[in-house]
Amino acid sequence: MTTRATRSPRRRTVVALAVILSILGAFIVRLVDIQVVSADEHVAQSLQYLGDKTTIPGQRGSIVDANGTVLAESVTVYDGNMDPKAMNAVETDEENPPKLPWAEASTKIAEIMGLNADELRSGVEAARAENPDTQWYQLAKGLNAKQFTELKALKLAYLHFDPRETRVYPNGAVAGNVIGFLNGSGEAQAGIEQMETQCLAPTNGEETYRKGTNDVVIPGSEQRTDAVNGGSVQLTINSDLNWYMQQMIAEEAQAQGAQGGTVTVVEVKTGKIRAAAEWPTVDPNNLNGSSPSSWYSKLFTYAFEPGSTFKPVTAAAIMENAGVTPTSPTVSASSKEHFPNGAVINDAFVHPTYNYTLAGALIDSSNVALSKFGTMVSPDVRFDYLQRFGVGTQTVGFPSETNGELHPTSEWDNQSLYTTTFGQHFTVTAPQVAGAYQAIANGGEKIGLSLIESCTDADGTVHKAADPEKKQIIKPETAAELTRMLENVAVQGGNAERIKVPGYRVTSKTGTAQIPDGNGGYKAGVYYTSMVGFAPVDDPQYVVIVTLDQPTRITSSAATASAFQKAMTQVMKTYRVMPSTVPMDALLPKFE
Repeated sequence: MTTRATRSPRRRTVVALAVILSILGAFIVRLVDIQVVSADEHVAQSLQYLGDKTTIPGQRGSIVDANGTVLAESVTVYDGNMDPKAMNAVETDEENPPKLPWAEASTKIAEIMGLNADELRSGVEAARAENPDTQWYQLAKGLNAKQFTELKALKLAYLHFDPRETRVYPNGAVAGNVIGFLNGSGEAQAGIEQMETQCLAPTNGEETYRKGTNDVVIPGSEQRTDAVNGGSVQLTINSDLNWYMQQMIAEEAQAQGAQGGTVTVVEVKTGKIRAAAEWPTVDPNNLNGSSPSSWYSKLFTYAFEPGSTFKPVTAAAIMENAGVTPTSPTVSASSKEHFPNGAVINDAFVHPTYNYTLAGALIDSSNVALSKFGTMVSPDVRFDYLQRFGVGTQTVGFPSETNGELHPTSEWDNQSLYTTTFGQHFTVTAPQVAGAYQAIANGGEKIGLSLIESCTDADGTVHKAADPEKKQIIKPETAAELTRMLENVAVQGGNAERIKVPGYRVTSKTGTAQIPDGNGGYKAGVYYTSMVGFAPVDDPQYVVIVTLDQPTRITSSAATASAFQKAMTQVMKTYRVMPSTVPMDALLPKFE
């Protein structure tokens, strides 16, 4: 039997349960409406952005020399800025007055920054006067570590430090023309920076997320792809050697009153470029510190007529195709001759008629004699040998590198039929000349020049540069005979005393190129001079070529003698090349 006392609590329980079920039912109905009936509408209202993202910048890779010395790298620097509006809010907060009032804080900031405190305060006030709501005033760009640390230690809410990446070149102008530079947007403009952008450039990452209508990131919606930093490029260049060559050629060029000069050093057994020095040069840290004409490398982009430095190529062609040796046959040559086709050829010095040996023609650098020797083979044969030795072909694929110019034999006229025998009517770059002599020094095997050693990814994976092309372009015995004649040029030639390198047997050959005047003719009395050679003769290790642009104190190629001697001497010291141990063969006769 149920009593009144027991019925009352049960009724209350039933009523409470009914109320709870009603409320729960209402929630269920509303939930169905939100999740099913009006789902699309509510999703659209709740999500302000789908896939909003932030870019995560990667860092550009570094450039290092053959020994790992850093020549270019990217670093993070901080710009010091302040928020004038926030500063004013802090200053006017009566309930929580600042521990360091602006009057004192501005003085400390000025001391740290090396600024005038009054000027700092005036600048901030002027910014606020122009716009009371301004939240930005720059204190300085690129804070150094000490400034950054001391400013941050002030713990001022209105100071903030914005990071940015900048490119720095720790060795300044060392190989600056070859290294290149970036523009203000971080885009490569020249040199290795441009040539190796694929290796150096980073891959930016990104962070994506969803935000609600209140601009709050929705938890769990974040997705992140990390940035991949650029790789590190290692060059074949020895920066210490390059530094010396730059200092030396700057001194020599200025002493000779020249407009510029270069030194290129190539390793005989590998074709690797160990120095690529130029003057004038550029410090990529300070482009405005030099003329825009000096911002780019001329080594690979300036072509000139090689002159007598390419006479050994003519010699190689006639030795292998006409049976000529260093001493026979001979040709009769005076200092000026008129040829049957109407061409007129001159030597650089006046002399009687000599019966020149091939060796003598190279030692005296007789254009007339080389013209007569050269015509012992067809123009097509000589054209082939010019191509074999690298004329008309780029060396390393440097940005804007020129091929030089090699006209087909069908375009050789009466004069160029002969001038091509002694380095005129075609153009080359200094590295192309170095490459030609590398082949002679290496027993006739030409190895493609290289400037890049490797690219190392950010994860440590090393990608070695492709092996250079190797090709036997002349017979080893031909190369040996050419080497012997070039040593005789160094010993018997007019620059013999000035190019001696104590302890080492050296080869050499000079070149004097006329300079186009832009009107179809040549500039009067000025030349682009060069000297090239290798050492030691008994075990060739390095090729050196020096050039001077329009020297005025000595206008002939003799102007390069001092620079060549200093360059070759330094190369032997830098690489600790053993002195020559095999004595030179008997001198070759110049005349019959």
